[in-house]
Amino acid sequence: MKVVNGHEIIQLFESWSPKKYACMPNDPIGLAIGTLNKSVSKVLVTLDVTDAVVDEAIANGCELILAHHPPIFMKLSNLRTDNPQGKLYEKLIKNDIAVYAAHTNLDVAPGGVNDLLADAIGLVDRQILEHTYNEQLMKLAVFVPTMHAEELRTVLSKVGAGQIGLYDSCSFTTSGEGRFRALEGANPFLGEVGEIEVADEVKVEVVFPSSIKNKVLKAMLNAHPYEEPAYDLWALDLQANEQGLGRIGKLPKPMTLKEFAQHVKVQLDVPALRVVGELDAIVQKVAIVGGDGNKYTRTAKFAGADVFVTGDIGFHVAQDAEVNGLNIVDPGHHVEKVMIKGVAEKMTAMCAEKRLPVAFISSTIHTEPFKFI
Repeated sequence: MKVVNGHEIIQLFESWSPKKYACMPNDPIGLAIGTLNKSVSKVLVTLDVTDAVVDEAIANGCELILAHHPPIFMKLSNLRTDNPQGKLYEKLIKNDIAVYAAHTNLDVAPGGVNDLLADAIGLVDRQILEHTYNEQLMKLAVFVPTMHAEELRTVLSKVGAGQIGLYDSCSFTTSGEGRFRALEGANPFLGEVGEIEVADEVKVEVVFPSSIKNKVLKAMLNAHPYEEPAYDLWALDLQANEQGLGRIGKLPKPMTLKEFAQHVKVQLDVPALRVVGELDAIVQKVAIVGGDGNKYTRTAKFAGADVFVTGDIGFHVAQDAEVNGLNIVDPGHHVEKVMIKGVAEKMTAMCAEKRLPVAFISSTIHTEPFKFI
């Protein structure tokens, strides 16, 4: 059986939820404890890293914990083992268990925390609530012999060039004549040294996000038959790969605020929640932000939401929302637990596609600190 290195797993994970998506300043994402330079066969997926969660990882023989909330949020001034946090880190290190955290990058990622929450409450026709990330588009125009154009287009498509929205393999081709003379020392694909060569060529144009520029150029240069390919490369005043925090969409049918709150309570599996607004108000357009969404109430209102689902709402924020006519349903921060099953299923499918024999185990430890009486 193939031995899988921890780096392989995280590279695969970051192809879905890259660190560049993080939208909180100094968000402590990535490898927090231990090393990825080891074989990994079992990964525990959890919302939080607590002492009980570490015991669960040990019991299951996991070499890696994939967590949403970073186990080290603030910089450490010491690493003492006579306090609870220090003991936690000591236990992880002694048992050679690495911890990798994906925080706001997983909130933003398509199919991440906010999409999982939106799925759970049944939002349709949804969009990003707050745009936090995009990439500049670039264009490559490369001149190639007509007989090699199709091969080059295929190679460029495979590395991600030519993707526009929900379409891929997009390119534009124009025909013409290429004219050149190979000088002494050259090894021309067409023509002879010292002679003017006129070749039937096409110009293939593709666009791509700036983040894959090096990959696109490398693929083009490797696939091109000429030893000195002619090409143009420039930045466009256009954006691609727009991502963001939160989602806004619609319920399949209108509900009263009270009915919707009960629906959220059931779908997000919480024993209680807080509601701001008149319970008989009719709601259909819903904004949602996992975790602490206090600073997004105005964004939700401006986007036209009838109700905003988020956690940790403060007293004065709730008062302001009420005055401004924005209903709120606050099921707490812990509803982000939807990522446990969601990430385990996503990574299981991604590893299966790559034939990586890795088991992703969903934590069963309840890490909600609040008791409802």
